[in-house]
Amino acid sequence: MENGTATSYRLIPPMAALLLLGAHGLRQGDFGLAASLAVLAGLLAARRAWARPVAAAALLWGGFVWAQATVDFIGFRLVLGEPWERLAWIMGGVILLDGVGLLALLGRGLDGWFDREREWAGPRAAMFLLTVIGLAAARSKVSFPILLADRYWPGWGWFEIFLLGCYAQWIGARMRTPKGHRTVRPRVWALFSAVFFLQLALGLLGMDRMLMTGTLHLPVPALIAAGPVFRGSGYFMLVLFGATLLLVGPAWCSHLCYIGAWDDAMSRLGGRPAPSGTLRSLSLWGRGATLVLAVGAAWALRVLQVPGASAVLLGAAFGLVGVGVMVFVSRRRGMMVHCTAFCPMGLVGNIFGRIAPWRIRIDADCTRCGACLTRCRYNALDEARLAKGRPALSCTLCGDCVSACAHGRIGYVFPGLSRDAARTAFIVLAVSLHAVFLGVARI
Repeated sequence: MENGTATSYRLIPPMAALLLLGAHGLRQGDFGLAASLAVLAGLLAARRAWARPVAAAALLWGGFVWAQATVDFIGFRLVLGEPWERLAWIMGGVILLDGVGLLALLGRGLDGWFDREREWAGPRAAMFLLTVIGLAAARSKVSFPILLADRYWPGWGWFEIFLLGCYAQWIGARMRTPKGHRTVRPRVWALFSAVFFLQLALGLLGMDRMLMTGTLHLPVPALIAAGPVFRGSGYFMLVLFGATLLLVGPAWCSHLCYIGAWDDAMSRLGGRPAPSGTLRSLSLWGRGATLVLAVGAAWALRVLQVPGASAVLLGAAFGLVGVGVMVFVSRRRGMMVHCTAFCPMGLVGNIFGRIAPWRIRIDADCTRCGACLTRCRYNALDEARLAKGRPALSCTLCGDCVSACAHGRIGYVFPGLSRDAARTAFIVLAVSLHAVFLGVARI
């Protein structure tokens, strides 16, 4: 009985509070918010464990919304010289309902109710919330409609945010184990790249609303650094890249780069990768040379006042050379040669990514079975690196070596966390960033 009818009665306050909050959004013309809160209430009824902390966070936010609305409503009545006491009592009751709903959700009486999708419920809720917070912040801070839903269906932006939050927790759950991470990561990475370039193609074909600003930028990673040098402005991508390095270190290159997914796909058409000393030296010197070339050329073009069209052609040529490396070298060697020996932003990510404390570490009692060596497509592991207990500079925290180690001797580390907790926190951040980028993946 406790998990049946009696327990279900405890859901009435939180569900009613969510629906009332949705009605408030609907009253303001925010159809997406109303739909999102209605679906969230349905997830509570469907006993989804991860939805419980999400709904609690929504009700906590709702308390602030109602408090602000109360102040605004009373202030409006005072300006008009109308009575406000009855309104204050009504709004107080609404806030009380929100609080009762929050306490009911947090109480132990509902522990037995939420018995579905309990595995990794906390991290799944965290991925949902981080995605929602990130997209909501981007939506509120940018002066133009950054979400496609707001462009094509005004008033439905919140529902797109809600769906992307659901997507984040769904794929995150499938990356819960190292094996799942190895299988899902390249697929969702390829999905991100496909969405990015599909929206670019549609924008070029005349669907202007598919483009973020209407001002095109070449989708060549080197231009993240070289573009601002040439233009003297336009630091958005550079700031975004730097923020990503602070959060997940060089994982930009293995989870979020729109071009890196191509190199990954090409390398998987080849055989199993094998460590290469030649490519290892190019990891620093080869990419260092392309970085100097890209930034130096951009500076020279600016000084010489070369027209933007000519600079675009040179940037496109650089990008095409990189694609050639993928097709003719990465595919043959089964190694991501473009990312590890050619891409200048890969080097920037590897070096400045050290600011973030995430690391891959190998235990001293590693069996040296070599399974990880045939999985690493970033040429970051060989016998010498196994002996040192850490991968080379080109490591991007992709995690393929972690899944390859049947003995559990390789793992993510973060100061103050166990290996399992460190890996969980890393996946939460990486997946949340992926979902946020998917929502704003437009040129």
